[in-house]
Amino acid sequence: MKEIIFVLILFFIIPVAYAQDYPEYGVRVETVADNLSIPWSIDFAPDGRIFFTERTGNLRIIQNDHLLEPIMSLNVAGGEGGLLGIALDPDFEKNHYVYLYFTYNELFDTKNKVVRYIESNNSLKEDKVLLEPFAGASYHDGGRLKFGPDGKLYITTGDAGNPDMAQDENSTVGKILRINSDGTIPKDNPYGTAVYSIGHRNPQGIDWDENGKMFATEHGPSGWRGVAHDEINEIIPGGNYGWPEIIGDETKQNMINPILHSGDDTWAPSGATFYYGENISQWTGKFFVATLRGEHLHMISFDQNKISSHKKLFFGEFGRLRDVVESPDGYLYLLTSNQDGRGNPDVDDDKILRIVSISNINSFEECIKAGNSIMESHPRQCVTYDGKRFVEEISKIPDWVRNIAKWWSLRQISDQDFALGLEYLIKQDIIIIKKETTSETNSELQLPLWLRKNIGWWSEGLLSDDEFSKDIQWMIDNRFIKI
Repeated sequence: MKEIIFVLILFFIIPVAYAQDYPEYGVRVETVADNLSIPWSIDFAPDGRIFFTERTGNLRIIQNDHLLEPIMSLNVAGGEGGLLGIALDPDFEKNHYVYLYFTYNELFDTKNKVVRYIESNNSLKEDKVLLEPFAGASYHDGGRLKFGPDGKLYITTGDAGNPDMAQDENSTVGKILRINSDGTIPKDNPYGTAVYSIGHRNPQGIDWDENGKMFATEHGPSGWRGVAHDEINEIIPGGNYGWPEIIGDETKQNMINPILHSGDDTWAPSGATFYYGENISQWTGKFFVATLRGEHLHMISFDQNKISSHKKLFFGEFGRLRDVVESPDGYLYLLTSNQDGRGNPDVDDDKILRIVSISNINSFEECIKAGNSIMESHPRQCVTYDGKRFVEEISKIPDWVRNIAKWWSLRQISDQDFALGLEYLIKQDIIIIKKETTSETNSELQLPLWLRKNIGWWSEGLLSDDEFSKDIQWMIDNRFIKI
């Protein structure tokens, strides 16, 4: 009775996240955290903790599936600025470095800066200002931080409302920057400064494909220079991406056009990621972009380094999307941005969402692989987020069958009696074997020694039920067993 009560208690105290299936995509979207204050960027620690920023100034952690109170709150500027990008050091497990990008007010000026902190027991201590304060504004602050495959820290900055500065090679605004993790300048940077590429209006997403090619998202114009024409760019060192001289398909010497733009449709693209996980296999190799005004997740497919197709996913389902990131365990995380003053928030906005596959969850093992909850009963049970339960199979074949196998392996019963016994057990569905079988034209006169050894090992628990089933299948195929 006590064991039953314990199992019931486990069932009711295990939190079950809200989830919704999207069979047209083969995925389920789960709510990881809600009632957040404009989450902006997210990163994952090797120990399983999830770090994320809220634009209003809070740095927060999800630990063991629990949302903790803010571990740090900064006094940040308003508008589109605030606490924006976060990146954990590639060697975080050893040095515990956390990098933050934020906008702040200094007297009558608005500025941005990048600061490195040291984390210890879910608290931060400032270590070093990596990028000296540079121009900020109430809009066009860029803000994305991400380490590249070369181990360098990449930083996107907006034009801070001063478009001409985007073409100034000596300015850090309207750029993609590249620095070492200690703030020094890499020797191979194209301008000898932190500047990596120029001519950007407001880039907010960057990532690299499996070949090391870098791609960035960028907000198109919304005023005197036109509207829409949001961009996806392939970034090369020293490249000039044209703002404010060209937009869309316009051309100018020594300026680079986007590989994709939105035309007259406004996406307002933000965070971006390539997905190379295996858990959502139908999406492996795709490039994903979170969109704000577009209110969808944009999926881009490449074929031989060229865009072959692109489409909108989840249009209007979650409102404004700020970031999309692949987690270390192979899922996609989304951050909504409906509390930013431009959305239509639900009562529990904003949220962190997780996308998982709903395909092929037909067994206890597949349920575990999909990241679902396990009930430590006997036998164990795995519960999916939509309430389906899968019970662990301790053994597919009754124990008394092992005794028969052991007797035969010790030559205590004949080959014929063993085969007839197995035939009976199969016909009674006590042993389940695939119905589609093939029969060889010739059979061996007696069961081989290797088979006797295999069956003996299985009877002692040294081989799996699946291996035992393969041996029986061999006996069927070779006409020792007739079904």
